[in-house]
Amino acid sequence: MVDWLVSLQPWQQALVGTGFTYFMTALGAALVFFFKSINRNVLSTMLGFASGVMIAASFWSLLDPAIERATENGDIPWLVVSIGFGLGGLFLYVADKILPHLHFGQDEQPEGIPSHFKRTILLVFSITLHNIPEGLAVGVAFGAAANADDPRAAILAALSVAIGIGIQNFPEGAAVSIPLQQEGLSRTKAFFHGQASGFVEPVAGVIGALLVTKMTVILPYALAFAAGAMIYVVVEELIPEAHLSSPTRRHFGVFGTMLGFVIMMILDVALG
Repeated sequence: MVDWLVSLQPWQQALVGTGFTYFMTALGAALVFFFKSINRNVLSTMLGFASGVMIAASFWSLLDPAIERATENGDIPWLVVSIGFGLGGLFLYVADKILPHLHFGQDEQPEGIPSHFKRTILLVFSITLHNIPEGLAVGVAFGAAANADDPRAAILAALSVAIGIGIQNFPEGAAVSIPLQQEGLSRTKAFFHGQASGFVEPVAGVIGALLVTKMTVILPYALAFAAGAMIYVVVEELIPEAHLSSPTRRHFGVFGTMLGFVIMMILDVALG
């Protein structure tokens, strides 16, 4: 598998990696055919798990390699990483203000520019928005492998990112489709919208891989950018939504976060 990936172009590697993350989203969304509802504590644990995976991936898979690359380029590591990280968060902030969306469990006015989209579409847009940095992270990781001294080891590291994000996409897919079914959609439509939320990941992944292979000088910035975007999503959306359960049961989200962090850390250290 690894040797086959090494033989591919970086954008093709990114497509394979994000194809897996998309598949896991669709697989999770398919749970809507078997369950009518999702327990609030289970949902909090799922969202916490996704947070932990993204936090761990942000450091071990993105920020740490960004610091190494910046050092190798003769740049000021902390400055390069700070700029990239800040731009990633700023990008998601701007997208958050522009793209019409509505968070699950919230009844207030949709965020973003005014639109006439249905509530269900706005809910899907919310998940789609934070899938962008996930796909970008996988794509940039595979793009970075193209210029690595040990391509095989770099591919394994990129695979760990794809596997980690794919694992957290499974419960995330269910966390989209099942609530949509509760919103009144048929199971088929809920599944369709749930899996569609992950389709942006292959697009973002291919774009990320192409950018860093064509302009290698931006690689450390791109790695930090993806990390900043992911942390923005975690702090702005995932953790707050994981804590929507009663105050006495918020530990479900906390334990989910810790579990996700440990699993992603193990994947990254073992494979990377």
